[in-house]
Amino acid sequence: MRTIDWVNGAVEIIDQTALPGEERVLRLHTVGELIAAIQSLAVRGAPALGVAGAFGVALAARIHVDDPAALAVAVRRIETARPTAVNLARGAQRAAAVIAHGPEAVLAQACAIRDEEIAASAAMARLGADLVVALCGARPRLLTHCNTGALAAVTVGTALGVVGELHQRGRLAGVIASETRPLLQGARLTSWELTRWGIEHRVAVDSAGPFLMARGEVDAVILGADRICANGDVINKIGTYAHALGAHRAGIPFIVVAPESTVDPYTPSGAAVEIEDRGSAEVTAWSEAANPAFDITPYDLVTAIVTDRRIIRVDRGEKP
Repeated sequence: MRTIDWVNGAVEIIDQTALPGEERVLRLHTVGELIAAIQSLAVRGAPALGVAGAFGVALAARIHVDDPAALAVAVRRIETARPTAVNLARGAQRAAAVIAHGPEAVLAQACAIRDEEIAASAAMARLGADLVVALCGARPRLLTHCNTGALAAVTVGTALGVVGELHQRGRLAGVIASETRPLLQGARLTSWELTRWGIEHRVAVDSAGPFLMARGEVDAVILGADRICANGDVINKIGTYAHALGAHRAGIPFIVVAPESTVDPYTPSGAAVEIEDRGSAEVTAWSEAANPAFDITPYDLVTAIVTDRRIIRVDRGEKP
C-alpha cells in the first residue's frame, strides 16, 4: 500500500486525520489543497512530506505552465508549508530544479523521489533490524514514538519498518507505542499500523516512557527524525528528548532511523532549526498553551542513526 502517490493527474493520500476510524483517500488537485493537507497533518512524516512537496510542484507545473511568476510563488508556498522537517523543502526544490524541462519532467522527478523513499524504507528495515539484534539480543522489547510506518514514508516506514522486519524474522518480544502529540499520532496511527501487521503492542501515555524504561520494561528506544543536523542533533516529534533522557538513565540504546534525505549537512546543530508551534487550539479552549510540535535531542544522547546507506555510531563519535 502506498500512502501517497500520483494517480491520474492528482495526488492521492490516505487522510491520516481520519484514522483509525475511517480509511479515507483524498484526491488533491491543486496546490492549495495539498498545502491544506500538509498543514492539517492529513499527510505527515518526513519522507512522505518530501514526496508531497515534489508532487505539489508537479501540480503547480501543470497549473501554471504559462505563468512562471505564479509557478515560483506556488513552489515557495509548498516549501514553507511546514518549517521544521527538511524533507518537504528538499523534495519541492528537487522537483523545481527541472521546471525548465516542462511539467512531465517535473512529474518524472517527483516519481523518482517517491521511488527512492520506497527503496530507502526497505534498506533501513534490514539495517536497523540487524543493529537492534546486535545491541539488544535476539528478542528485544522496543519503545517507539510518534508514527514512522508506511503512513510517514509511502511504504514500510523508517523506525516502524525496523519493527516490522524484526516481527517478520520472529525476533520481536514486544512493542510499546507512546501516545504522541499532536493529534495522538502514536495511539491512533502507529497502533493502527501495528494492528494491521498483527504485532502485539501496548499504547503508553507520553509521560510514562522514561518510567517504563527505568522499570526494566524496554530494551531499546527506536524512532524516526524530521531533521538530523550536521553535528548529530536529532529533530523529532515533541517527547523525543524525554525518551532520550530516559534511555540514557536506564542504560539502553536510543536508535534513530531516517533516510539520507533527512540528514541536513547545512544545519550545524538543533539550535539553528525553527521549531513549529501548533498553537493552543489543539490542546485547550480555555487558556494559552505551549504546543511545540518537535523538540531537539542532543547528539550525545543518541546511540546510533540508521539511514538507508549506513549506520552512524554517534556514541562512538561518528557524525552524519
